[in-house]
Amino acid sequence: MKKINAKDIIIPAVALLLICLVATTLLALTNNVTAEKISENSVQKENTSRTVVLPQAKEFSEVAELENGVSYCTGKDGAEEVGFVFTSKAKGYGGDVTVMTGMDMDGVITGIEILSHDETPGLGANSTKPEFKERFKGKSGELAVNKTSNEGQSVQAITAATITSKAVVSAVNAASKAFEQIKGGAVNG
Repeated sequence: MKKINAKDIIIPAVALLLICLVATTLLALTNNVTAEKISENSVQKENTSRTVVLPQAKEFSEVAELENGVSYCTGKDGAEEVGFVFTSKAKGYGGDVTVMTGMDMDGVITGIEILSHDETPGLGANSTKPEFKERFKGKSGELAVNKTSNEGQSVQAITAATITSKAVVSAVNAASKAFEQIKGGAVNG
């Protein structure tokens, strides 16, 4: 049997250490180079999504944060306020689902966009499809998930993705509560 000496262990260990250092340095440099662009793309996506969920607005106010973790901005057409855009999160099957919800001045949903999710491809990821997002338009108040109907205050769930559907509805309901809080503050304040 061959005897193991220190040289046989130290040389591969040092080589592995150097490879790890080089890889870590390259990853850190890549992150520094791309972080700003990723941030810019995220802001651009949010700005584009605002115009999708509240199409009657031509400009938007600065984003404000509410105590419950919901952020919002006011949509305007000239000097006239035409609605609000809310961003909220809820726990889905694979993690948080971030939803942007547009509402007119009466609290009626004008559109939703899924900003981010970690849902199962082909199932929960279908929440990003237009046919699911359309189910919310024209509704207001507290919504519920229904497996077979999209009538009244119900939103029909995505087949085999009830948890994701509930998460999106929960995020939209958080936006509705924020709308009531804002409108109540405006009326009472």
